[in-house]
Amino acid sequence: MKIPFSPSVYEHAARWVGRTPWETSQDPDLLFEGHRRAWLEYRHAPVVVGIDIYNLEAEAYGAMVQRPDGHGIPAVHPPLYATLDEALGRAPFDPAGAGRIAMVIEVGRRLAAALPKADVRIPVSGPFSMAVSLRGLTELCADLALRPQDMARWLMELAANQAGFCQAIVAAGLDVAFFESAAAPPMLSPRHFHEIELPALRRAIDTAAAAVGHAIPCIMGGDTLLILDDLLATGTEFLVCNVETDQQAFVARAGATHPHVKIRVNMDPSIVAGGDRQAICQEIDRILGITADHPNCLLGTGCLPLETPPENVRIIREYVS
Repeated sequence: MKIPFSPSVYEHAARWVGRTPWETSQDPDLLFEGHRRAWLEYRHAPVVVGIDIYNLEAEAYGAMVQRPDGHGIPAVHPPLYATLDEALGRAPFDPAGAGRIAMVIEVGRRLAAALPKADVRIPVSGPFSMAVSLRGLTELCADLALRPQDMARWLMELAANQAGFCQAIVAAGLDVAFFESAAAPPMLSPRHFHEIELPALRRAIDTAAAAVGHAIPCIMGGDTLLILDDLLATGTEFLVCNVETDQQAFVARAGATHPHVKIRVNMDPSIVAGGDRQAICQEIDRILGITADHPNCLLGTGCLPLETPPENVRIIREYVS
């Protein structure tokens, strides 16, 4: 049985220019060349333009992205807002002049021109992922417990504020890749997800879909089986089934109720990055067994770690082809 192969390249692009993720994330030429070379090798879809894909909006709102040591992934620190009241009612950021967003969009334009067969997309964050960067996870959990209505309001504001970003992406002739991994259990309980996050997530997805003119993928890591029904209710037509969840149950349930939704079933990233040929092939066989009765599935890697040997990705591609 053949299955489409869809590796995910973010910080791994830095490997292709021999620079750190930080250096590559800050330099448009390095960012362009890293993703260009990665696509020429892997021919993956989509090409998501970025290294630290969850930092763009927080930086545009005014947060500081810290330079990590060595080959670490850049992260926001400290959180921008000391209180929830500071966060509420903020105006949308300007995608033309805030942080690295304009740079990333321009790199996307260059990649689309240089690689006309590639599906080039700009990463757009969901509301809870932005909130974690802007407020900090510990403080955000306290806000959820003590001020759930205000949290729901803020998440809805963050979702609505993405309209200008999405429109700027479309104006550049590009598409959206939507990510919301911070909202997955156990980071957010299924009850809080349903009651507080889901309305804002639907708003964000609807906003992005309206801008690009089609349904968009909803990429979320973590144990998403616990919130699968809510994810399907967003209207997305593409979900990710992660190694952290019960992949057999996830694929079976989604396939039974929403057979039109594509599911990218991710391999164990530790095997992708560090396994030998036998371990890699056994992991592929495991996923082929899960997806055998569900033809609308893809084989994924999860986020390719920087240190992943390209030879391992070649083994996967050759084995499935």
